Formats: sequence, C-alpha cells, structure tokens
Amino acid sequence: MKLFFAPGFSSLADHIALLEAGLPFEIAQVDIESKQLAGGGDYLAVNPKGQVPALMFDDGKVLTENVAILAWVADRAPHLAPPGDLGRYRLLEMLGFIASEIHKRFPIYLSLAEDAGEAVARDIVGWFDFIAPSVERGHLFGEAFSAADAYLFVMARGALQLGLPLGQPLQDYVARIEARPTVQLALSREAALARVA
Repeated sequence: MKLFFAPGFSSLADHIALLEAGLPFEIAQVDIESKQLAGGGDYLAVNPKGQVPALMFDDGKVLTENVAILAWVADRAPHLAPPGDLGRYRLLEMLGFIASEIHKRFPIYLSLAEDAGEAVARDIVGWFDFIAPSVERGHLFGEAFSAADAYLFVMARGALQLGLPLGQPLQDYVARIEARPTVQLALSREAALARVA
C-alpha cells in the first residue's frame, strides 16, 4: 500500500491513522503545484483530481478523500472508531462534519485577502468552538483516540499555525495529540522526505 501525501496538507491525518492501525504502507510525496511525484512521475496518473490524500492498494486500485480513507482504515482497525451499534456511523458523522464544516473553509480563507477572509476565519473558529466540548474529555469520542481525531488534529494544528484564535481546549487537544508516538513518527517521516525533495 502507498499513501500519497503533501507536507502541510490534510493527508497527514491518513498517515497518522495508518500508523495507529499498524498497517504496512509506504509514503510518496506529491508536489501539489506541479502534480509531480518527488521520485518522478505524474501524480495525475494516480489521482486525476490532483489532490491529496490518495491511497493506492497493492492491486493498483486507488481510494481518495479523507473521509473514505479514514473510514477504510477504521474498518480494519476497529479501535479507531467509537464502539457500539452506531460506532461506525458516529465516526462517519464526525468525519463528514470535519470535512464539510471545517476543512472546506481553509482553501477559501487562504485564497482571500486578509480583510475579506475575516468572516471565513470567524466561521472556522466558530465550528472549532462548537466541537471544543467534545475534546475536553480527551478525544472526540471519550478516552480513546479515533480516526476522526487524526483529522481534527490536523485541522486544528493548521488553524493554530495560521494564527486563528482557537480556545484553550483545542490548544490543549493539539498538544496532547501531537505528543502521540504515531503523530511524531508521521511528522518526522514527512519532514525527512520534504528535505530530500
């Protein structure tokens, strides 16, 4: 299996989840601007959307989009989804929420002039405020880390790096998740490849 990623992009969530699941995989860096692979090759031949993440299976099939990849990982590592009859659907619900209410606003925010982006920034912070009570318990679904935590962590970390004023619960959450060994490993692996490219 091979995960196609770009440094600083949401594909970090999939990298973390795959490590948490203990699944064997390789990583391949994508230049989002040129759509080229770091080792050579046209990324559009892998994923015609030209975006990351993409997960290529050993048979050559490709799965794209964070929601789909993170759900696939959790299906293979049930400890990455909440328990119970609705556990899988609670995970999909949270992944869909993060993708549609938080993640989708980042490209809009980054494309606007500073004064024009203020309203979008308020929307982003508002949705983080909405979800903050959930992470005060440790993780989104309580004490156990889930695939959705990998996604929320990447979004919240990115918001803080952009200087968005997230509340203390989200700041503590980011620090707590970033301390996980799998997160540290994913960050170091991606940084090492980025230095080589």
